Amino acid sequence: MRLLEERIVKDGEVKEGGILKVGAFLNQQMDVALFEEMAKEFRRLFDGCGVNKILTIEASGIGIACMTAQAFGCPALFAKKGRTSNLSADVYTAQVESFTHGGVSEIMVSKDYLGPGDRVLIVDDFLANGAALNGLIKLVRDSGATLVGAGIAIEKAFQPGGDLIRASGVRVESLARIKSMSPEGGIEFC
Repeated sequence: MRLLEERIVKDGEVKEGGILKVGAFLNQQMDVALFEEMAKEFRRLFDGCGVNKILTIEASGIGIACMTAQAFGCPALFAKKGRTSNLSADVYTAQVESFTHGGVSEIMVSKDYLGPGDRVLIVDDFLANGAALNGLIKLVRDSGATLVGAGIAIEKAFQPGGDLIRASGVRVESLARIKSMSPEGGIEFC
């Protein structure tokens, strides 16, 4: 998606250690007009797949997931990264290691909101090593729902996550695929 690639080049910042800072428009500060265009593209890519639920992980994917849910006319659901007092005790869980934050989180979704009648599109902001996406895939499969695929805003194609998940049979559509990046050399897209 050319619009997203242009925005990454304009406002993204490549940091040491393989970090792409996109807080100015994708994470902490959200460009809702850009999200709307991304949601339209996810709708186009997965049109006809019967999507009736959008799933993401807390927290950075929530904005994109909400706009995508609006485009599909269905609910958005996010996996929590910790148990809260208002979360049902009956949940699906998965362990997820975070590339950005370090450490492992237990993610969970209430069984009240995900089940066999659902056709789920996972939406997230980044795909690098695939840990978050694999955790979300596990939640969908454990629930008995049908996984339609995954819509990713930015994929670091130089890391193994996308290839591994595609090789497992999951359809992954990324709006911007980064071939390489460095603070000195900038960003090269696939």
